[in-house]
Amino acid sequence: MASLTLACFTLLISVIATTTTVTAFTVDLIHRDSPLSPFYDSSTTHFDRLRDSFLRSIARASRFTRATTSSPIESRVISSSGEYLMNVSVGTPPVEVLGIADTGSDLIWTQCKPCKQCFNQNPPVFDPAHSSTYKTLPCQSSSCSNLDQATCATAAESSNGQDTCQYSYHYGDRSYTRGSLALETFILGSTAGHRVSLPKIVFGCGHENGGTFDESGSGLIGLGGGPLSFISQLSKSVNGGKFSYCLVPTATKSDVASKISFGKAGIVSGAGAVSIPLVSKQPDTFYYLTLEAISVGEKKLLYKSQPNKVVAGSEGNIIIDSGTTLTLLPPGFHDDVVSALEAAINAERVSDPRGVLSLCFKSKKDDIGVPVITAHFSGGADVKLNALNTFARVEDDMVCFTMIPSDDVAIFGNLAQINFLVGYDLDEGTVSFKPTDCTKHL
Repeated sequence: MASLTLACFTLLISVIATTTTVTAFTVDLIHRDSPLSPFYDSSTTHFDRLRDSFLRSIARASRFTRATTSSPIESRVISSSGEYLMNVSVGTPPVEVLGIADTGSDLIWTQCKPCKQCFNQNPPVFDPAHSSTYKTLPCQSSSCSNLDQATCATAAESSNGQDTCQYSYHYGDRSYTRGSLALETFILGSTAGHRVSLPKIVFGCGHENGGTFDESGSGLIGLGGGPLSFISQLSKSVNGGKFSYCLVPTATKSDVASKISFGKAGIVSGAGAVSIPLVSKQPDTFYYLTLEAISVGEKKLLYKSQPNKVVAGSEGNIIIDSGTTLTLLPPGFHDDVVSALEAAINAERVSDPRGVLSLCFKSKKDDIGVPVITAHFSGGADVKLNALNTFARVEDDMVCFTMIPSDDVAIFGNLAQINFLVGYDLDEGTVSFKPTDCTKHL
């Protein structure tokens, strides 16, 4: 049975409208655990890497929970265990940096010289003093007001003799970054010679950074829905807040990369496409949908947030996140789905020896008779999930259901999104799904 543990991507520009005005572009997504990834560990098995991605899902969910219930002084960003990497060049002349691409946070930041405290990184540390396009932002700027935590360095305190907005993010795992909020040119390019230049991108120049960040990376690139995210900033220059991705089942097609597209290239439409309304909630970083029910075959089960409490009309009850591998559901609702699946599948039920997954079957066959599972979202949008989206082989003789219970937060994870073209339109306020063979999606 095919399975996926999404992880990291590098940027290879494949579509550019013009060299002066960018309206659309597409980049490759490279699996974190593929040999192309700096995180690849050839000494581990596919099953080990899959299990590790499950554990990252659980850790990530706990940080989503803290973000949605945090006090105003606590950062809303997710920690450094992001599932993607993004290669970009920063500054003039450009310096390549490698950042964790995170759909669960907004601020773009990278380590900067001079370092008061920096973690070890393999790529060169960006030095703003050598860039002609670097410009710090004043404390009165609108971007500074969009930060959860900001202080002001006076003209006397700043190296450039001007008051400067200072950001400070503290992560759930005690990692941190502090530095200056600034404007800089970001360049996306490929070995084919195509380059997309994005001037005046707001980012954090981190002079104090530490914690659990990996030396392969340089910082973080926020892909959430807040005003400082890469997506929101692109919306001003790349034809609106539109992007889409198509996730390949890389366990069986490791030579084919997934794709993410921006601007006009991110529009999802046509036969088979369904659109789900995005729900506006705080924090605005996250992408909230309303899940009304799940059908196992012909058996429809209404969404429950608590045992015996049906809340099908509760708006924004699930977050869609490409950086979380598993799908998380409220315990009572999850139990209903598991019961229906157990009744429908004629195979020997066994326990997950790691204790992470709640429904497993002993079988060396890929086809154990998994019924189609349909996720019923608001707006009449039905997303039909195949076995590829809902079960994964975790041992040679064991397959398990990849949805787990969660008391605090519901997340529609990336395994459930395999072989769909998933499009976000922040202007229209929708997320669209279109069944697609992502191994053939350009």
